[in-house]
Amino acid sequence: MEILGSCITVFLLSLQLVSSMNNLTVLPGQHPNPEAVAQHVHRIVNTSLSRREMLSYTTHEDSSNCLTGNPIDDCWRCDPNWRLNRQRLADCAIGFGRNALGGKNGRYYVVTDSSDRDAVNPTPGTLRYAVIQTEPLWIVFPTNMLIHLSQELIFNSYKTLDGRGANVHITGGGCLTLQYVSNIIIHNIHIHHCYQSGETNVRSSPTHYGWRTKSDGDGISIFGARDIWIDHCALSHCKDGLIDAVMGSTAITVSNNHFSHHNEVMLLGHSDDYLPDSGMQVTIAFNIFGHKLIQRMPRCRRGYIHVVNNDFTRWEMYAIGGSGNPTINSQGNRYIAPFDRNAKEVTKRVGSSEGNWRDWNWRSEGDVLVNGAYFVASGEGVEVKYEKAYSTEPKSAAYIDQLTLNAGVLVSRGNNLGKWTSESGGDLDENSDMFEDYDEYSGSHRLRSNHSILQTFITTLIIFLFYTLHHNLSVRM
Repeated sequence: MEILGSCITVFLLSLQLVSSMNNLTVLPGQHPNPEAVAQHVHRIVNTSLSRREMLSYTTHEDSSNCLTGNPIDDCWRCDPNWRLNRQRLADCAIGFGRNALGGKNGRYYVVTDSSDRDAVNPTPGTLRYAVIQTEPLWIVFPTNMLIHLSQELIFNSYKTLDGRGANVHITGGGCLTLQYVSNIIIHNIHIHHCYQSGETNVRSSPTHYGWRTKSDGDGISIFGARDIWIDHCALSHCKDGLIDAVMGSTAITVSNNHFSHHNEVMLLGHSDDYLPDSGMQVTIAFNIFGHKLIQRMPRCRRGYIHVVNNDFTRWEMYAIGGSGNPTINSQGNRYIAPFDRNAKEVTKRVGSSEGNWRDWNWRSEGDVLVNGAYFVASGEGVEVKYEKAYSTEPKSAAYIDQLTLNAGVLVSRGNNLGKWTSESGGDLDENSDMFEDYDEYSGSHRLRSNHSILQTFITTLIIFLFYTLHHNLSVRM
């Protein structure tokens, strides 16, 4: 009987331990003082803008033209030799995801094969082969690539996707899955037309593959992950969300991206009842929420969400929504309401009565509201709680055009300054036959070869010569 009693006691203690773990809201990577992180973001933005203004009065025109006031871009883009030290990018993040290392101090991995034929046994040289490795890797692309995924691309920790110098498009099944990993940087990648996949085996490491149920079809799915930075990407046209972060994910920064052509843009939080998401902390900064977006920019469940210096260029239902008592700290954004008079409100409390959400901490500070947009704030006594965060005044949306000037994928036309180079400085890609003319505001894109450009030029020249000859003949007559 004593043994039975001991077993019952151990069983009950185990149940209590599991219950306490399920209610745990302090996550690895969670910052103990989110207001201090918001204050730090404002401080470095103010510093970058002040530096740009001061240099504009000097004779160093190259420096002043390079600096935009965007602290992320100014951290690395003004170095003319940045391509020789790509990993400096890892020192440039801000906000809650600022500690994301990516593949810093790891080897460079050059993607030479754009195919994705086998999700269980990926070919060396492919992107899938790179992201499953256990070691830190800084992944680069020597030429323009369209990578059509056969299944979701499951990352291992400590990886950077660095698409600078090439137009890299990722489409297909999945697409990017960051599940129970940390230290991921995704930079300068087009991610679009992602659809559901699964019901098959997919490899997640060199030593493990397993059965995957049907995926949601997110552009980027963040699941129980931390220290994530998504920067200068263009996302559109996916089955579910463009970016979803759920199941206790935290320490995330989403910056300098361009979102367009989508319904449910960004989901932060698994459910109202999932307590670990109370520790979710996300910075959303310097993004453009562009054409044909409907809702969820983001839609938040629990957590602390800092929305700062973004440009919301209309929505169809609402911009920022939430349930489950999330903290929304909106500062220095520009909200341009749609013409629909029934959709002017920036905010939406989803499935909650005013009696429930009256005490939620939703604040707007320094935001510019255009075309009848209005932000419904809430929370009693929040002014005291946010006093420290506001001690460094957020820059108003008057600076939005400058801070979001280069949002989306950075494209370098007509030169190879950003092209991947070896340590000796020699180009690995001698002849890239195509470049992309991409209109990220309309979502349309077309690939044009050098041959087609020459053909267009010759045709235009012939028309011009014909018109000139005809005009001269008419004058003589």
